Amino acid sequence: MKLSNCLKNAQIANGTLTADSLLPAISSLLKTANPKALFRALGVVAVLVMALVMPAASQAEWHDPILQEVLSRSLDQPSSFDDQFDAEVWLVDMSARLARFIKDPDLRLKVLRMIHFEASKVDLQPELVLALIQTESAFDQYAVSSAGALGLMQIMPFWKNVIGRDKDNLITIQTNLRYGCTILSYYLEKENGNLTRALARYNGSLGKTWYPERVLTNWERHWVVN
Repeated sequence: MKLSNCLKNAQIANGTLTADSLLPAISSLLKTANPKALFRALGVVAVLVMALVMPAASQAEWHDPILQEVLSRSLDQPSSFDDQFDAEVWLVDMSARLARFIKDPDLRLKVLRMIHFEASKVDLQPELVLALIQTESAFDQYAVSSAGALGLMQIMPFWKNVIGRDKDNLITIQTNLRYGCTILSYYLEKENGNLTRALARYNGSLGKTWYPERVLTNWERHWVVN
């Protein structure tokens, strides 16, 4: 069973992994009779357990009162997409590029509209956000990292509690995008426009360049608008 399916079957409440929600999915995984599938299932179990215990330990590393305020304010703003002609041209172009990740054309356009809006709202290039999402989750809405980061932009669940929005669902695409775009935009401003350092902050690897290089390579190869 894929990790994304496990998450769906776990019926994640409010975007937060809990032992109660994961136990049925884990039990189902471990009942497999296929040795290879069982081995993969054990790997999934390990990742899910890590997701339960890591966020609290990671929270201190990301503590930033100003970012908390900015993120909280952003999430309170209404959302709507300004359907201008140039945006439609962009959608057609990006939809063709995104097809290898998201097969359903309706879902693909829905995701692109949300990315365009959330990125533009905080003065980020939508193509950069697409490159970051490719790097973080390969456009898997249900992705979860070994540290417990969730969704397309791999948001750590502790952010919900830090800004007082514990009921937000980080698996919901638009909520996930709003968190991720707001955080990246803040780090870009904090680093005075230095994209390499801002991306490293987003990943939690400030001082290293391997993560920014991955994002920028994906941007150049797959998303740059000529």
